[in-house]
Amino acid sequence: MKATADIDSILEKYPHDPQHLISLLQDVQKEYNYISPEHLTLICDHVGVPLTRAWSVATFYKSFSLEPRGEHEIKVCLGTTCHLKGGDRLVEACERDLGVGRHQTTEDLRFTLDTVNCLGACALAPVVMVDEEYLGSANIRSLKQRLKKI
Repeated sequence: MKATADIDSILEKYPHDPQHLISLLQDVQKEYNYISPEHLTLICDHVGVPLTRAWSVATFYKSFSLEPRGEHEIKVCLGTTCHLKGGDRLVEACERDLGVGRHQTTEDLRFTLDTVNCLGACALAPVVMVDEEYLGSANIRSLKQRLKKI
């Protein structure tokens, strides 16, 4: 984990006001790929909200994670069209190759494997999103090739 000084520089950007809770959570999530218990406490102290309120916000929004996330995120769509065209097989291949289950992160913190209900690209089914890149008409071979490039 990065030094406390790094989070201090994030905290300094915001006034001591509860209205900045979500913005602070977003900045810490972006910097560290997750929000640690220590960071959550520091954020609460800074904006003056109870830990329970920050925890409620952090667990409500899917964009926040209280567990370490991988450097690279793999999101396999399991919406109806993607599911029918083999989305489950793509998830199973990732689980085998990465040695993790759904919604887990590899021990080296390189990859996090997630499934989603829709990526909004049904015409390209099955679809996998690797970081911010869409891989349409994905198959096990094309997915393995994409992951090797990382």
